[in-house]
Amino acid sequence: MTTPDAETTQHPIVELADPIRTVRLQRRLDAPPYRVYRAWSAPEALSEWFPESVEGSLAPDTRSTLVFKDQRVWWDVIAAEPNARFQFRWPWLTDESYITTVTITITARGYGSLVTLEDGPFDLTRPRVLDAYGECLEGWGEALANMRAVVDYSVDLRRYH
Repeated sequence: MTTPDAETTQHPIVELADPIRTVRLQRRLDAPPYRVYRAWSAPEALSEWFPESVEGSLAPDTRSTLVFKDQRVWWDVIAAEPNARFQFRWPWLTDESYITTVTITITARGYGSLVTLEDGPFDLTRPRVLDAYGECLEGWGEALANMRAVVDYSVDLRRYH
């Protein structure tokens, strides 16, 4: 009979078929692509549904700071293609040791838009990244619901949170 060593009893080894994950969410909005794009690319429009405020510009190759009630987070805007795509990098861990890339793609659908958000990659073998992945799923789900409420109905759901 073998006795497990202290290392394996405290931190069991879990093997995943593919430990790299990307969050991918889609939402249909009644608003046309130019309004959805503005909701991401204009600081005053972004702060209507996501952070409390934005310090800086959301132009490509700039770093801005998103101010939330309980934290401040930087964004590096990578790309901005009017009415079609917005891309940025940001940290998921409080010590800023894990950074992901978020790509928002906006496609015209009928009279409205289809918004596709991808955030990742999340390497689940790294410490604390599994928690960040879970927070990402929850956080973007709430944020996109609020974006739709603001852009389509002029209702900010954060008031009710």
